[in-house]
Amino acid sequence: MSAHAISSAARRFATAGFALATLSLAGCAQRPDGTVNSIPDDYRVRHPIIVGEAVQDLDILVASSETRLTHADVTRVESFATRFRSARASVMRIQVPAGARNGPAAEQVARDMVRVLGRQGVPRSRIIVSPYDTGPSAEALPIRLSFSGISAGLDHPCGEWPEDLGNTYQNRNYQNFGCASQANLAAQIADPRDLLGPRGMGEIDAERRTKVIQDYRSGEPTASRPSRTESRYDW
Repeated sequence: MSAHAISSAARRFATAGFALATLSLAGCAQRPDGTVNSIPDDYRVRHPIIVGEAVQDLDILVASSETRLTHADVTRVESFATRFRSARASVMRIQVPAGARNGPAAEQVARDMVRVLGRQGVPRSRIIVSPYDTGPSAEALPIRLSFSGISAGLDHPCGEWPEDLGNTYQNRNYQNFGCASQANLAAQIADPRDLLGPRGMGEIDAERRTKVIQDYRSGEPTASRPSRTESRYDW
């Protein structure tokens, strides 16, 4: 074999070796999908947080002798109004039991609800008051407040134990692992839309920015002054 042929073969061998090395490195760089034998081993995959539309409701039981909300029910309606504003829903429904024993009292309490909601920033144009048919009933039925909004949660309840916890020969976490953490995280999200994408940047505090730049140029500290109630640990 000539020297030229040997050189060409060496170049082809080197090129093939480089290609194989590149492919092996690319394989090592791929992120694992967290599955073992088609069973997800990552609790975020096994218990995903689902963002979707859900109905938020509140039942207020009214006695036949009442004509307005009690103090405890006022606080419940105010809290529900806060949830309504935070959800940025368009309409709130107040359904009054028609035909129930407490029907006349429920109509008067519903008008008081509208006034309480108005004081909490929910205009009358965004409140729909309508009766719901209960048929002839001797029982006192509640007034139902509801609105549709975006919520976050799990697609299944926690507390599933399909396997024995002592079966750990595969060194995998159990089925219910991480479910409570995911459910608590979903419940603590103020706006579930934040799970779908980041918010836009807010406006810059031009006055504070100018003050910081002036202090920096004059050699003064640029940090904010601590409040009088702030705890210090420089013992």
